[in-house]
Amino acid sequence: MNLIFEFLKFIFYTIIIVVISKYLLVPVLRKLAESLSLSPKTVGNISGIATSVPELLTVCFSALTGLISASTYNIISSNVINLVQYLSTIFLNKNQSILSKKAIKIDLAMVILTIIIPILFFILKIDFSIQIVPMFLLLLLLFYFINNHSHKLYLNKVTEQEKQIQEEQKWIRGKKKIIVKNIILLCLIAILLYFIGNLLSDTLESLCIKFTVPQWLIGIFLGFITSIPELITFLESQKHYKTSKQNSEDGVIEATNNLLTSNIINLFVIQSIGIIIYAIFN
Repeated sequence: MNLIFEFLKFIFYTIIIVVISKYLLVPVLRKLAESLSLSPKTVGNISGIATSVPELLTVCFSALTGLISASTYNIISSNVINLVQYLSTIFLNKNQSILSKKAIKIDLAMVILTIIIPILFFILKIDFSIQIVPMFLLLLLLFYFINNHSHKLYLNKVTEQEKQIQEEQKWIRGKKKIIVKNIILLCLIAILLYFIGNLLSDTLESLCIKFTVPQWLIGIFLGFITSIPELITFLESQKHYKTSKQNSEDGVIEATNNLLTSNIINLFVIQSIGIIIYAIFN
């Protein structure tokens, strides 16, 4: 009976994190991005960071309680599920022809690498130790360099005049207040997520240590739940721009950068943070 109660608590806290991310974190970030007149690529990058917050919380609290394997399985399953969800939304919105763009192909190749790399670690029995953190950070920089340059080469359609107009629109009257308001909201949401994440951490520790639930099972289950915000943003981004062929392409660009940024952050940043926390406290 206690096991069932702890498992229900685990589901409840995780769903709360997802709900906060969906209905508070992601909308606030989109409003902030739009108030700054950002490009679809940049909005996608911001969405990718935002939708990785649930993974950040679950991985950090898992590592803090010594459950490093659960955090690793969480990252792998999240990245796999993100790709499946992304492709599903592309076909659902009939945007598959846009995947032929060279920049999109390069981005998707890097997404696949974020799945292959941790799987290779398991196959070769390489531990996720503190020594791999510098390598992950170098790969993070490399992936962002490739992403930025591929978009400049193959998708840079904004003229200098359009850039100037965008810059002038950033600080029109009233936008400063909107930006400040959204930044304050982000801070409050982050505090709320921290407290919920702390409760989830206690439940995780109880499930894995007291009730000996396998860490791989917890990690995979977390991966499914924490990937829900990405599914929402993939759908929303394509729906947001779905008025013409050109706008549909912008929607795919935003969704693709959301996917790539989320997977990169999950593997290279969040996994590294989890490794560092585990090394310090365990």
